[in-house]
Amino acid sequence: MGLKLGKEDNNKNFDPSLYKSVVGSLMHLTATRLDIIFAVSLISRFMERPKEAHWQATKRILRYVKGAKSLGILYTTSECSDLVGYTDSDWAGSVDDRKSTYGYLFHMGSGEISWASKK
Repeated sequence: MGLKLGKEDNNKNFDPSLYKSVVGSLMHLTATRLDIIFAVSLISRFMERPKEAHWQATKRILRYVKGAKSLGILYTTSECSDLVGYTDSDWAGSVDDRKSTYGYLFHMGSGEISWASKK
């Protein structure tokens, strides 16, 4: 939270193969863990030349996932079938190109039915 990652970070380079492996695993996990989608999409932008700061952000996501194992999507039958939507944006939040990031999530009843984020 509050961390701004950029491509031209002044930190040391990090092993790209390990970084790609861990980020790929996290991307697979986002199918059932919507709470990490934004963070994983952010760190996946730096797979070409990861730095130590990018690895630290990745480890923070892994610590969060370890501490929140019980979270995830669970679809159950429910009387309530209200459609609820949420949206958020980060205007000009990218340090590298000043582009905005936004996302949305819709859920109906007990589970999410649609979500996306885009830079």
